[in-house]
Amino acid sequence: MSPRFMIPLIAGLAFAGPLLAEDGTPKGVVELFTAQGCASCPPADAAFRKLVSQGNVIALAYHVDYWNYLGWADTLSSKENTERQYGYARMMGRSNVYTPQVIVNGRDHLAGADLAGINGKINSYANEGKGLTVPVSAHMSGDELEIKLGAGQGKANVVIVYFDKEKTIEVEKGENSGKKISYLHSVTDVETVGMWDGKATTLTLPASVMEKPDLEGSAILLQSVTDNGDPGAILGATVVMAGKNI
Repeated sequence: MSPRFMIPLIAGLAFAGPLLAEDGTPKGVVELFTAQGCASCPPADAAFRKLVSQGNVIALAYHVDYWNYLGWADTLSSKENTERQYGYARMMGRSNVYTPQVIVNGRDHLAGADLAGINGKINSYANEGKGLTVPVSAHMSGDELEIKLGAGQGKANVVIVYFDKEKTIEVEKGENSGKKISYLHSVTDVETVGMWDGKATTLTLPASVMEKPDLEGSAILLQSVTDNGDPGAILGATVVMAGKNI
C-alpha cells in the first residue's frame, strides 16, 4: 500500500452503533474470506451485505491474495488476511482453504453464500454457550482508549481489527472481469493489543491505536489462540466506528 498521511480520527469515533443489536451486544462474529478474482464470491459478498444490514452481528471481510495469479490482483487483499484464513484451517485440523468461506465466532466454517446456515450457526452457538459470552465495551477517556472486559473462562488476546466501511471496485480482469462490486467492511489490518486471563479488567491504550490512515471502523475481539498462535474461539466483541455510525 502507498503511504498516506496519518489523520487523527479520535474526535469522530462512535462506539457501539447500529451495527449491533439494540442493547449494544453483538450476537456473533462473522468473518468472510473472499476475493475479487473469485467467480463464486459475488453471491457471498451479497449475503455478507445482508448480514451487515441485520444489525446483530459483527461482520468482517478478509480479502485473500491467492487468487491474484488468475489475472486480477485483488485491490483489498493482503498476505496477512490469507495467513489468518490458513491459521483457522490449522486450528480446525483442515488441510485446505477456500473462497468464499465464513468463520463464525472463530469456531467453525461454512460456505460464504449460505446466509441461512450462517444465521443458524450463530443462533445455535448462542444457545449452546459458544456465543459471545464475555462482555466487551470500549470508550474514550481523555486521550486514552479504555476497553472493558468482563469475567469468563480461559485466556485470550485482545485484538483490534481495522476495516473500511465500503469500497466499490471495478474489476478489469480475471473471473469477475467487467463487474462493479461494492464491498463492505473489508479488513485493512489486525493488531493484538493486550491479553486477558479470565478476570474482569480494563485495558487502557493510547488513543494512537485508533489513529490509522483513513480509519473508518474497527472491531475489538476477545479471541483465544492455540499453542501455535493460530486464531481460535472468539469470546466477546464490540465495534468502534469513525464518523457516522452505520
